[in-house]
Amino acid sequence: MVTIRDKYVDDCLRAIADALAMYERRHASAKTEVYRQNSASVRARIVDIDFAGISKADRHDTVWEFLKDLPEEQQAEISVLLLLTPDELAMSFANYEFEHPVPSRL
Repeated sequence: MVTIRDKYVDDCLRAIADALAMYERRHASAKTEVYRQNSASVRARIVDIDFAGISKADRHDTVWEFLKDLPEEQQAEISVLLLLTPDELAMSFANYEFEHPVPSRL
């Protein structure tokens, strides 16, 4: 089940979460989290052991297959799509920013 870190969930955030939930259903070990960084930006992270040994480009190609049917406006709001294995979490600066976002001025 995709975790949404926002109290208020708009249509765009819900649509992105629903699309990524389809990925989760096919990858039992995946843990997905999304949140709205600001009015124009959604951040998403999938942590999945299945990413092991797969290049970052191929990971993105795989996950974008689940996002490709979203309207272009919703796709454009995805500013971060972080795709990591559990072992990569601790050493990823992008993951640190995902967990501790710099406040947005928007």
